[in-house]
Amino acid sequence: MSVTADAVRQLRERTGAGMMECKKALVETGGDLDAAAELMRKQGLAKADKKAARIAAEGVIVVERSSDGHAAAMAEINCETDFVAREHDFRNFAADVARLTLAGRPVDVDALLTAELAAGESVDARRRALVAKIGENISVRRCAVLESPGPLGAYVHGTRIGVLVALEGGTAELAHDLAMHVAASNPRYLSVAEVPAEVLAKEREILGEQAQKEGKSPEIIARMVEGRLRKSLNEITLLGQPFVKDPDQTIEKLLKGAQARVVRFVRFEVGAGIEKKQDDFVAEVMAQVSAAGGR
Repeated sequence: MSVTADAVRQLRERTGAGMMECKKALVETGGDLDAAAELMRKQGLAKADKKAARIAAEGVIVVERSSDGHAAAMAEINCETDFVAREHDFRNFAADVARLTLAGRPVDVDALLTAELAAGESVDARRRALVAKIGENISVRRCAVLESPGPLGAYVHGTRIGVLVALEGGTAELAHDLAMHVAASNPRYLSVAEVPAEVLAKEREILGEQAQKEGKSPEIIARMVEGRLRKSLNEITLLGQPFVKDPDQTIEKLLKGAQARVVRFVRFEVGAGIEKKQDDFVAEVMAQVSAAGGR
């Protein structure tokens, strides 16, 4: 029978198993998700079944650079607790994933998960084995490869923030300084030209409503909105931000003086955008005490 990609995705999210195992199980069970999940558990392929639903918002950012310094890969590997993020096997897995990302240049995480870390062992197979060994949900969240025509800056702050910056012109020192700046200032876009039209429109709307309350004439309000919009855009674009090592000059002026151009930058922060579960520790302990007392 024909199995849809969406069904495979749902079973993967539910079991933490690989794509081919999920597809095979769905074919054998006529597309029944529950039956497929049960079959995989019986076959020992769904060791991560329950753990896959748990939130993994801790972890590490790992960077791997090429020998010539003109390419680098970055990967975010997540787990549930900071304790596991410091664990030796977890760190080794993350480093292996970064090396494979640089070597194989996968188009996305799905392609990375199916790539071979060792003969006959995929990234996802190693991940699932690690889940079974450590006992926490572990995920390969995202990856990126950056190639640079000139110096390439790479910076990892601790293990939680990673940045790659590709330059055209300039020096290795400048590229490293810019990577540190991006880590600290977290620009969302390179330049104003890259800010989506819908973001500009929403910002103008918000600033317009704020200015209306100040009781000025329409002409003054229009100038106020545009002035505040420029300031707001400078805060979220790399070129408009003041340089962290010299706030008297913007990144745009710094690059102009160095006759350099930022081709692209990538910034990863562990757990960014993941909604963490807020546990009630007292309630959790009381629940465990009650459960123990009932035995």
